[in-house]
Amino acid sequence: MKQQFYLALFSTILAVDGAVAQQAPVQAPLAAPITDRQALAPQQIAWVQIEAQPTLAAAQERARIYAATLPDVNGFALGSGWYGISLGPYTPEDAVLVLRSYRSQGLIPSDSYVMPTADFGQQFWPVGADILGRTRAPAPAETATTTPPAPSAPAVAAPPADETPREARASEAQLTQAEREALQVALKWAGFYNSGIDGAFGSGTRRAMEAWQIANGYTPTGVLSTLQRAALLAQYNAVLEGLDLQLVADANAGISIKMPMAAVGFEKYEYPFAHYSSTGDLPAKVLLISQKGDRTALFGLYDIMQTLAIVPPEGPRRRDSDGFFLIGQGTDFISHTEVTLQNGEIKGFTLLWPAGDEERRTRLLGEMQKSLQRSPGTLTPDMIGEQQRVDLVAGLKIRTPRLTRSGFFIDPQGHVVTALEAVQNCSSVTLENGLETNVTAVDAKLGIAILAPRTPIAPPAYAAFQANTPLLNADIAVSGYSYGGLLGAPTLTFGSLADLQGLAGETMLNRLQLASLPGDVGGPVIDASGAVLGMLLPGAAANNGRTLPDDVQFSLAGPVLRDTLTQLGLSPRNTSAQPNLPAEQLTDKAAQMTVLVNCWE
Repeated sequence: MKQQFYLALFSTILAVDGAVAQQAPVQAPLAAPITDRQALAPQQIAWVQIEAQPTLAAAQERARIYAATLPDVNGFALGSGWYGISLGPYTPEDAVLVLRSYRSQGLIPSDSYVMPTADFGQQFWPVGADILGRTRAPAPAETATTTPPAPSAPAVAAPPADETPREARASEAQLTQAEREALQVALKWAGFYNSGIDGAFGSGTRRAMEAWQIANGYTPTGVLSTLQRAALLAQYNAVLEGLDLQLVADANAGISIKMPMAAVGFEKYEYPFAHYSSTGDLPAKVLLISQKGDRTALFGLYDIMQTLAIVPPEGPRRRDSDGFFLIGQGTDFISHTEVTLQNGEIKGFTLLWPAGDEERRTRLLGEMQKSLQRSPGTLTPDMIGEQQRVDLVAGLKIRTPRLTRSGFFIDPQGHVVTALEAVQNCSSVTLENGLETNVTAVDAKLGIAILAPRTPIAPPAYAAFQANTPLLNADIAVSGYSYGGLLGAPTLTFGSLADLQGLAGETMLNRLQLASLPGDVGGPVIDASGAVLGMLLPGAAANNGRTLPDDVQFSLAGPVLRDTLTQLGLSPRNTSAQPNLPAEQLTDKAAQMTVLVNCWE
């Protein structure tokens, strides 16, 4: 009979699929349940099986949750100690429509299916219902020759609605240490318990249990019954529903860990990462980190991770001799990285999760931390993807500043002068090696800013301002990071001094004839001896709204800049005429005083 039912149902599904393909999608199949069980033969009755639980208490709780949002929820014993939750009863055609629509809307699990009535035993939900008459005695025979009805499924005794306090204590005594700790964790998560997780049910735990019972409409006894324990854990685990948390064993990485497989899936290996990227609308990502190495390699990985876009600079972080953790707090996401070094193998993970979903993120993170297991073996350096770019590290985009400009050291303490635009609208300003700075002064009229390193440094060289007036048409050069640090060192761009004033006669400006790039702005303008003549300004600083030739630039005059620095309490160095230097020596001298300035959002 069951085989005939499934054959008929398969034909029905094909027919329904064909019909649906020719009409508008079914938005919400409000198929009416069959109210007269005797009106149809058993093979004409179908159910949508949505879930099964190994205990009656758990099944009752899940049925209650489904009944809050769905109609026609029923629960039946399935035999072998299992209890099923179903929707129905329907005709087979209606059951298929209900299955398709509710599953597409995410109202029921994706593995729900249609099943016949014959598999059901005694009904446990709704309480007191007996829609199939499984517990009724057979009707008396009308004649002696009437064939007796076939035996029904074995009756399953319905448990009491709940345990007495004495019974609850007895069942509680059978809990393992891990189960007792899990209850304390759930009570703490629910906000009723604030002590240590030790599995010992003292007065604090009892008060928490009593408070939870009151909040959930139970009689306050301070002892949770089996049903109440199941309800508490169901509340605790509900936040993870829909994530399809699975233990994933990645043999290549040598890591086993629980992952939200409804949100991420394996994408690629890109040494030293195994990428598990988003598979849907949730912008989540998991990286498994796996490589051979020692403490030096561990420290190097710690530094590299902080250059990645997935690890914003905001957030706590710590490194010790055998591991590190990094938390990056971005505008739209939070990343959490944990790595440890054991037996010459560096392993860990990164969880990237949307901001604003903190409860689910912290619960998921806890499950991942608890489940992480190491096995021998690591990813190898030959696991490199086809896409190789200078702005990528192992397939991950490097965190880049909003804007880069140049600057130069002006004293032995490491103070830097740069263009004002290099520090405007920045959440932080760093120098080329990641050194954080404070903006200690700005002059909007002159277009300059002064930076002070937060950590004391000794610059390799600092500016010496030319005390003598330069000659017109003299050879000059600008030292700057023309390409935003891409080359790793400043570039020297040569030109000549066209005038000692601006186009409108501004005496604080010098007009230059050279072809610079935006990255050079803020860099030092030097003469052939390496003495500083001023600071390169943005192209729009003195053009008065006009479009000028590409080789026309302006710099802030050296005497004006030197006097301003002195007024700010700094001590700029002066120099007089010096011999001209060969181009190679001039380049080295300029590079030692020039520094890349990074503006971060």
